[in-house]
Amino acid sequence: YTIMDEQTRYQEAKKRVEEIRGFYTHLFIYFLVNEGLIVLNLLTSPEYYWFIWPIIGWGIGLLIHGITVFGGLMGKAWEERKIREIMDKDKRS
Repeated sequence: YTIMDEQTRYQEAKKRVEEIRGFYTHLFIYFLVNEGLIVLNLLTSPEYYWFIWPIIGWGIGLLIHGITVFGGLMGKAWEERKIREIMDKDKRS
């Protein structure tokens, strides 16, 4: 590896760590805020569980965030594999 390759790999790894940390921060805040909403709901209007709606809505957003960070069907890991596959194919041609 050259120094430039090492710097590039470091920057990519740093970016990846920031993405993962961002997801876990989002997850922590999700649980913290929704815990508060559940308590608020049960104290103010226990006859109707409205807290379920923000949990579902925000949960969908959190799920999408998780898929983008950790990869889904075509996440970053898939992209990297395809890039390497194409680069390897080009080397053999």
